[in-house]
Amino acid sequence: QVHVVESGGGLVRPGGSLRLSCVVSGTGLSDLAMNWYRQNPGKEREWVASTSNPHYGNYADSVQGRFTLLRDNVKNTVYLQMNSLKAEDTAVYYCNALRWDVNTWGPGTQVTVSS
Repeated sequence: QVHVVESGGGLVRPGGSLRLSCVVSGTGLSDLAMNWYRQNPGKEREWVASTSNPHYGNYADSVQGRFTLLRDNVKNTVYLQMNSLKAEDTAVYYCNALRWDVNTWGPGTQVTVSS
Protein backbone atom coordinates (compact mmCIF):
# COMPACT_ATOMS: atom_id res chain seq x y z
CA GLN A 1 0.00 0.00 0.00
CA VAL A 2 1.27 3.43 -0.93
CA HIS A 3 1.60 6.11 1.73
CA VAL A 4 2.73 9.73 1.58
CA VAL A 5 3.68 11.96 4.48
CA GLU A 6 4.33 15.68 4.35
CA SER A 7 6.61 17.67 6.63
CA GLY A 8 8.35 21.03 6.79
CA GLY A 9 5.47 23.35 7.49
CA GLY A 10 5.61 26.11 10.06
CA LEU A 11 5.36 29.80 10.74
CA VAL A 12 7.29 32.15 8.50
CA ARG A 13 7.28 35.89 7.90
CA PRO A 14 6.21 37.41 4.59
CA GLY A 15 9.05 37.23 2.13
CA GLY A 16 10.52 34.18 3.83
CA SER A 17 11.05 30.64 2.59
CA LEU A 18 10.06 27.13 3.54
CA ARG A 19 10.75 23.76 2.01
CA LEU A 20 8.08 21.11 2.29
CA SER A 21 8.91 17.43 1.92
CA CYS A 22 6.70 14.58 0.79
CA VAL A 23 8.07 11.10 1.43
CA VAL A 24 6.53 8.21 -0.50
CA SER A 25 6.54 4.65 0.81
CA GLY A 26 5.20 1.42 -0.63
CA THR A 27 6.29 2.04 -4.21
CA GLY A 28 8.95 3.82 -6.19
CA LEU A 29 8.61 7.46 -7.03
CA SER A 30 9.72 7.24 -10.64
CA ASP A 31 6.35 6.28 -12.16
CA LEU A 32 4.18 8.46 -9.95
CA ALA A 33 2.77 11.85 -10.76
CA MET A 34 3.25 13.93 -7.64
CA ASN A 35 1.02 16.85 -6.84
CA TRP A 36 0.78 19.52 -4.18
CA TYR A 37 -2.49 21.09 -3.12
CA ARG A 38 -3.44 23.51 -0.38
CA GLN A 39 -6.60 24.28 1.51
CA ASN A 40 -7.95 26.76 4.01
CA PRO A 41 -10.96 26.19 6.26
CA GLY A 42 -14.21 26.65 4.41
CA LYS A 43 -12.52 26.77 1.02
CA GLU A 44 -11.99 24.25 -1.73
CA ARG A 45 -8.71 22.46 -2.06
CA GLU A 46 -6.51 24.37 -4.51
CA TRP A 47 -3.97 22.81 -6.86
CA VAL A 48 -0.47 24.25 -6.40
CA ALA A 49 2.02 22.25 -8.46
CA SER A 50 2.64 18.93 -10.20
CA THR A 51 5.58 16.92 -11.46
CA SER A 52 5.80 13.73 -13.47
CA ASN A 53 9.56 13.74 -14.06
CA PRO A 54 12.66 15.05 -12.32
CA HIS A 55 13.19 17.98 -14.64
CA TYR A 56 9.82 19.55 -15.21
CA GLY A 57 6.98 20.90 -13.12
CA ASN A 58 3.69 22.68 -13.62
CA TYR A 59 2.64 25.48 -11.31
CA ALA A 60 -0.47 27.44 -10.51
CA ASP A 61 -0.29 31.04 -11.66
CA SER A 62 -0.43 32.20 -8.04
CA VAL A 63 2.88 30.49 -7.20
CA GLN A 64 4.69 30.52 -10.56
CA GLY A 65 8.17 31.94 -10.15
CA ARG A 66 8.11 31.59 -6.35
CA PHE A 67 7.63 27.85 -5.80
CA THR A 68 9.83 25.10 -7.22
CA LEU A 69 9.36 21.34 -7.26
CA LEU A 70 12.37 19.15 -6.60
CA ARG A 71 12.08 15.42 -7.15
CA ASP A 72 14.53 12.90 -5.69
CA ASN A 73 13.75 9.42 -6.98
CA VAL A 74 16.54 7.89 -4.88
CA LYS A 75 15.11 9.22 -1.62
CA ASN A 76 11.51 8.71 -2.81
CA THR A 77 10.88 12.30 -1.84
CA VAL A 78 9.38 15.33 -3.53
CA TYR A 79 10.15 18.78 -2.20
CA LEU A 80 8.22 22.00 -2.63
CA GLN A 81 10.61 24.91 -2.24
CA MET A 82 8.56 28.00 -1.42
CA ASN A 83 10.21 31.41 -1.66
CA SER A 84 8.90 34.96 -1.34
CA LEU A 85 6.02 33.70 0.74
CA LYS A 86 2.91 35.82 1.08
CA ALA A 87 0.13 35.86 3.63
CA GLU A 88 -2.20 34.35 1.04
CA ASP A 89 0.04 31.28 0.89
CA THR A 90 -1.17 30.36 4.37
CA ALA A 91 -2.90 26.97 4.19
CA VAL A 92 -2.61 23.30 4.94
CA TYR A 93 -0.47 21.80 2.18
CA TYR A 94 -1.21 18.30 0.96
CA CYS A 95 0.87 15.93 -1.13
CA ASN A 96 -0.86 13.59 -3.58
CA ALA A 97 0.62 10.58 -5.36
CA LEU A 98 -1.12 9.55 -8.56
CA ARG A 99 -0.84 6.59 -10.91
CA TRP A 100 -3.34 4.38 -12.71
CA ASP A 101 -3.70 2.31 -9.51
CA VAL A 102 -2.75 4.92 -6.89
CA ASN A 103 -4.45 8.03 -5.60
CA THR A 104 -3.03 8.68 -2.16
CA TRP A 105 -3.08 11.78 0.02
CA GLY A 106 -0.98 12.70 2.99
CA PRO A 107 -2.33 14.17 6.25
CA GLY A 108 -1.09 17.65 5.37
CA THR A 109 1.29 20.16 6.90
CA GLN A 110 0.34 23.66 8.05
CA VAL A 111 2.06 26.68 6.54
CA THR A 112 1.39 30.04 8.16
CA VAL A 113 2.80 33.24 6.69
CA SER A 114 2.44 36.09 9.14
CA SER A 115 4.41 38.95 10.61
